[in-house]
Amino acid sequence: MPVNIGLARLSDHLLLFTVVVYSLAMLAYAGELAYGRRRVKAAAPQREPELALARASAGAATAVTAQAGDGAASAASTADSAGTAGGAGTGGGAGTAGGAGTAPPRPAAPAGPWVRAALALTAVGLSAHVLGILTRGLAAHRVPWGNMYEFVTAITCGAVIVYLVLVLRYRAHFLGLFVMVPVVLGLGLCATVLYTAAGPLMPALHSYWIAIHVTAAVISSGIFMVAATTTVLYLLADRHARLVAAGVPGAVGGIMRRLPQPQVLDRLAYRTVVFGFPIWTFAVIAGAIWADQAWGRYWGWDPKETWAFITWVVYAGFLHARATAGWRGRRAAFIQLVAFGCLMFNLVGVNLWVTGLHSYAGIS
Repeated sequence: MPVNIGLARLSDHLLLFTVVVYSLAMLAYAGELAYGRRRVKAAAPQREPELALARASAGAATAVTAQAGDGAASAASTADSAGTAGGAGTGGGAGTAGGAGTAPPRPAAPAGPWVRAALALTAVGLSAHVLGILTRGLAAHRVPWGNMYEFVTAITCGAVIVYLVLVLRYRAHFLGLFVMVPVVLGLGLCATVLYTAAGPLMPALHSYWIAIHVTAAVISSGIFMVAATTTVLYLLADRHARLVAAGVPGAVGGIMRRLPQPQVLDRLAYRTVVFGFPIWTFAVIAGAIWADQAWGRYWGWDPKETWAFITWVVYAGFLHARATAGWRGRRAAFIQLVAFGCLMFNLVGVNLWVTGLHSYAGIS
């Protein structure tokens, strides 16, 4: 069927509109970091009542000891031992919640006007983004990810959706600026360098497996993009915390004060990868099944297949490192960034610079 030129142009205009709205949202997120509310430390208010209670108990015990003699002193000693045990239990609970809780704690400060404006712009931009992808598919009468332009457009859309899910689940609006930067850059490259006019699929892609394999790859890539962004923030926040502990003022202290603690960012990045890794695994398996139907073999060490497998191995190594106590924190974070680098090379490098059976970039 011929391409619907009107819908194709509408798709192009919607994606340009998306870039503009995302750029405005990015400025609003930057305004929040510059002029918004600072991070509220929730641990201090929780400890202050415990300290006051401990001091009051200590004062009462002293008074009883002075009046009642040795027997009362013995009782006060027993009560003090119980209080110490209770304090240790409370401290241990707080440590557990801060370190290995079931979910990253939400920032205490509510969203200010900058965040509300940025989220509204993000929602408007995402609506235009989704409509741009849908109209592209309707214009070409196929799934809208048959070349690199469409693939990158879909990945950036997936990253924004994942970010908004994290905002709803964890109030992670502090990621907004740092997610929007690669999204806007990716869409800008799509509109300039990677742009490909709407057209039919290449013959090798005429299979229902494109809707299964590529969709899973798009979703997982968007998830990994947000996870890598969070990991970079974790490394910066951890470095800032180390400098502050050493008495050295950081150059970006104002921004760091508006971010959660490094441990929160670390856990959020880890949980995001945990969610995306099974989807990437399914994408690799689905690709092998499609390869068997298209070329008569499940695996042929084509460059795209090889780098997809390398990406899977490195992400599996990251998850294994997280399960090993000695490799948590910064070292595991660097492994995740290496895995994301492999993913980006598989997306950009293999498509543009390596010749293989998966040469579907569509760029002349």
